[in-house]
Amino acid sequence: MTKIAIIDYGMGNLRSVQKGFEKVGFEAVVTADPKVVLEAERIVLPGVGAFRDCMRNLEQGGFVEPILKVVRDGRPFLGICVGMQLLFSDSVEFGLCQGLNVVPGHVLRFPEGMREGGEELKVPHMGWNQLSIKRRPPAFAEVEDGANVYFVHSYYVLPDDTSVIAATCTYGVEFCAAVWKDNIVATQFHPEKSQTVGAHILENFARSKA
Repeated sequence: MTKIAIIDYGMGNLRSVQKGFEKVGFEAVVTADPKVVLEAERIVLPGVGAFRDCMRNLEQGGFVEPILKVVRDGRPFLGICVGMQLLFSDSVEFGLCQGLNVVPGHVLRFPEGMREGGEELKVPHMGWNQLSIKRRPPAFAEVEDGANVYFVHSYYVLPDDTSVIAATCTYGVEFCAAVWKDNIVATQFHPEKSQTVGAHILENFARSKA
């Protein structure tokens, strides 16, 4: 059985995620085969690009039902960036688009005219920012509150149930930077680009139950 399967649906920074696991001593397989996903012990859904395009590719690749099944089965599941957003009910990016609805809630765009220190903030939110940890999934074990991680996004998630929020970050507004629900942990930031902190999260995920 494949230990870690990274879903290749044409929209993820796949090799960098794979290398991130390799650096902490774990083999991860990049796969475009839904059967491999169904048989994997742990599943990673990365994502780069527009929400609507990502959902279309998941559907066309035959990944929607396998994703829903492995989530129902309780297998550890990691969503990264747009891969986190896809778990939600819908997104307003380029018009309302339905998501996987695994985590009830919505994906919204950063508001126009956000300011900090008298200067207007640019969108996308790009670069390093600090996490404020609210709940600590196993993947966040020993990750310090205030740790710096790397973001690239113009949209953020708003869960219906705020108890699933694992961490927040502030960029003009306080937004959800990570969620934890049962066997699912998902991050708006990129662990594979977040140096030591991100490597620790990937290693924890590879070892733990979520």
